[in-house]
Amino acid sequence: MTAEVAPRKCMGVDCDKNAGTLQCPTCLKAGLDSYFCSQDCFKRSWSEHKSIHKKTTGIYNPFPSFTYPGNLRPVYPLSPRRTVPKTIPHPEYAKDGIARSEQKFVGRNNIKILNKEEQEGMRKVCRLAREVLDIAAAELKPGVTTDYIDEVVHKACLERDSYPSPLNYYNFPKSVCTSINEIICHGIPDQRPLEDGDIVNIDVTLYHNGFHGDLNETYYVGDKAKANPDAVRVVETSRECLDMSIDLVKPGMLFRDPGNVIEKHAKTRNCSVVKSYCGHGINQMFHCAPNVPHYARNKAVGTAKPGMVFTIEPMINLGTHRDRTWPDDWTSSTADGALSAQFEHTLLVTEDGVEVLTARLPTSPGGAVPIPAAEEAKNEA
Repeated sequence: MTAEVAPRKCMGVDCDKNAGTLQCPTCLKAGLDSYFCSQDCFKRSWSEHKSIHKKTTGIYNPFPSFTYPGNLRPVYPLSPRRTVPKTIPHPEYAKDGIARSEQKFVGRNNIKILNKEEQEGMRKVCRLAREVLDIAAAELKPGVTTDYIDEVVHKACLERDSYPSPLNYYNFPKSVCTSINEIICHGIPDQRPLEDGDIVNIDVTLYHNGFHGDLNETYYVGDKAKANPDAVRVVETSRECLDMSIDLVKPGMLFRDPGNVIEKHAKTRNCSVVKSYCGHGINQMFHCAPNVPHYARNKAVGTAKPGMVFTIEPMINLGTHRDRTWPDDWTSSTADGALSAQFEHTLLVTEDGVEVLTARLPTSPGGAVPIPAAEEAKNEA
């Protein structure tokens, strides 16, 4: 039985039709996909479309007319979609991109309490997710592309009989999210080489034996990043916000409480908190109740009880808290192009506190870097 193939969209300017078989001859010679609905549409779009031919390397910016908030640009073409053997269990959305179980529970505040067997399933997948993140992080260095990091994550998942949860989740094209510099979250791995001075978030989620495990960290690329006071400030503030919010987690905690602690600490460092995305329940579903906002005075519903599993994942910006999404419908950038950092753990509420299921290991790459004293003093003034 063959898989359904989504129709190609025409690449014509302001054209929302499906493409036919007509291809740009120049793109065809370069091995690039570039389909149009008609000859007239191709001619009308030529003056803008031909800009992708200027680079002799074959790489290009797929959205040349988009006004990017910061300096980062997508570097296409994306590598072909990676495959997962049928012997590895797939989540329900793997074929058509639709997480129907999650849609069924949208708007409900029934927060699942996992039994002992389910809790052990979450422990297992979260241990595997930590292993995969650490393997990917160990490969970070200037010159490495995020597409290579995606390949590393994909292979590490398969080696653990796991499906990389982001792959085809609502049509996300890759196996991991890689968010560089001003990208808040959901960055799509591509052909851009990492540069000395970048910061990059790697967001890994695995699906293993019916359960999802989710975590992410932001890393410094090269010594130049660690010497950048602004980069260190936003990364370490995000790391500390997560740690401080985890200290709250125990039976009886209100899901609206972590946001108060996170925003208060972020403001002491002259940073802002993203409001568009929040922590979430996770178990047999990738995303479910509860919602755990990261900003103060939110109206999140619910109270933590033993057996509940959810993430906290504060996204902290140097500038405005507002975000802007690229035309790929996934990549979320800060609205002003300022740096952003994020950290995430999957947490299990126990009878008397919390178990960090995705906790760092003694061998985990990365880790805290001291904020330069001059920078800290400036923000306290």
